[in-house]
Amino acid sequence: MSQATNPAPGATGGTGRSAGPLDEVDRRILRELVGDGRLSIRTLAERVHVSRTNAYARVERLIQDGVITGFRAQVAPELAGLGTSAYIALTIEQNTWREVSEELARVRYVEHVALLSGEHDVLALVRAPDNATLRNVVLERVQSIAGVLSTRSWLVFEEFDGAQNSW
Repeated sequence: MSQATNPAPGATGGTGRSAGPLDEVDRRILRELVGDGRLSIRTLAERVHVSRTNAYARVERLIQDGVITGFRAQVAPELAGLGTSAYIALTIEQNTWREVSEELARVRYVEHVALLSGEHDVLALVRAPDNATLRNVVLERVQSIAGVLSTRSWLVFEEFDGAQNSW
């Protein structure tokens, strides 16, 4: 299997064309790979009841069409030394979202960034080793980015995954 990577922050991430609709076999492949991205093609083919050649071709097509954007390890932040997490909402100057996004992508401990509509413009998930580091990230690094007008932080006490899509 090829290893696709995520598009750069602010990139559209598309290929300029729409992927065709997913059939039931494609959806079963996605369910299996979301559950375990390390499955071999042989095991995947057995689980979704298709030949290895068919499974390989479908996975490659899903990658080429941009449906599958990559494969990665899921890490338990606390066990990896990142015991403090917070969501940081940013209000930014109009028309600076590209520059702010690019700069946020370079800030250590920023794990995820989403552009929003509504009261705030950007929401960032920050995972840091401790409160002092989190304070430094927010007050010194994020608030110093050109175009950031204000921030608001929410500490995360506990996290869990939802049911996810059933594909």
